[in-house]
Amino acid sequence: MDELEAARLIRDWVKRYAEENGFKVNPDPKQFDAVIRGLARKMVRNGERYCPCRIMSGDPDVDAKIICPCIYHKDEIVTDGHCHCNLFFRE
Repeated sequence: MDELEAARLIRDWVKRYAEENGFKVNPDPKQFDAVIRGLARKMVRNGERYCPCRIMSGDPDVDAKIICPCIYHKDEIVTDGHCHCNLFFRE
């Protein structure tokens, strides 16, 4: 799978996930696309949708926490109104 195909699949998944969980996606198309491209790049290179805004440690157990949606996103949305990557926003 190349980055373009990965981006298309991830974009569809992100929109579905946001809708199913009562979130909205970043309304700024440039920021939204930048995060999608980052996720796609990580997916192609590393095999998972690792958060492009967080640094991978190389430890699979630690890095599993930053696979999008990361374990932090719901708390961040509650406290900040959006996740760290600015991908998901409070409705």
